[in-house]
Amino acid sequence: MNTYKCPWCSSEKTQIHLWLKDEFLTNEEFEIYECHQCGLLFTEPRPSKEKIGEYYKSEEYYSHKENKKGFIPKIYEFVKSINLKHKYKLATNGKNIGKLLDIGCGVGDFIHTAEQQRWNCIGIEPSEEAKEIARKRIKAEILSSVELDQIPNETFDVITMWHVLEHVEDLKWQVAQLQRLIKKDGRIVIAVPNYKSYDAEYYKEKWAAYDVPRHLNHFNKETLSKIFKTNGLTLVKTDKLRWDAYYISYMSEQYRHHNFPLIRGIYRGWVSNCKARKSKEWSSKVYVFEKQKTEN
Repeated sequence: MNTYKCPWCSSEKTQIHLWLKDEFLTNEEFEIYECHQCGLLFTEPRPSKEKIGEYYKSEEYYSHKENKKGFIPKIYEFVKSINLKHKYKLATNGKNIGKLLDIGCGVGDFIHTAEQQRWNCIGIEPSEEAKEIARKRIKAEILSSVELDQIPNETFDVITMWHVLEHVEDLKWQVAQLQRLIKKDGRIVIAVPNYKSYDAEYYKEKWAAYDVPRHLNHFNKETLSKIFKTNGLTLVKTDKLRWDAYYISYMSEQYRHHNFPLIRGIYRGWVSNCKARKSKEWSSKVYVFEKQKTEN
């Protein structure tokens, strides 16, 4: 049996946490490993850079599509509009209008919202298809990930990654870039699935937010906080994207091939949110980081 080093801390003290399939597209088998040193969960085997794009090629991959027809897409678009307002408030509340970087901007939904409020935005997006859609609706320049190196230090007042960090192959490089690019009084906002949520524990290997192999990294609060602290970034606030529990539960019900997946998913998402009010283990959590203050 293969064993893998942790992609964050390079520890060899890892073991299989879960066996599962790519339920979304290929039915290929993968494993999720747990690092006993830093706590990160990570997907193996990881697709090569040349192959990873194939796992995103689907008409059902909502984040890169628009103008879909049907009942479910209409619900998705309605909830997305509510979520965008919530995301904007989380990212910018208490901040003067300035420069914003949205990493993994997709078709530009969040940037469009920020530009309407006069923020000066830049987007990062690897998908050429998504870039073409975004360029028709937003003013912001859209760059590739490798172009982050060309942006000067401490450029941005706000940096956001909405369900993107779980896709990142090189965590060390990405977190270091966040630390470098944010201003001393800036804010970094990260949203990721939470594998300690009720719906994750309920659906286990069928939990749609594992989404292997597109999701390479799987986080909880303790692990993510430690990873960012290593780079001089302090966790100052957590929040949630409560609507995500319903969508993830709906998708998970589909993977289980149950009848009435929408109804079952809505119910299970509601249960998850009810339990999270006490446990704070929401299906999708938002983490707000700032640079650590240094004494003069």
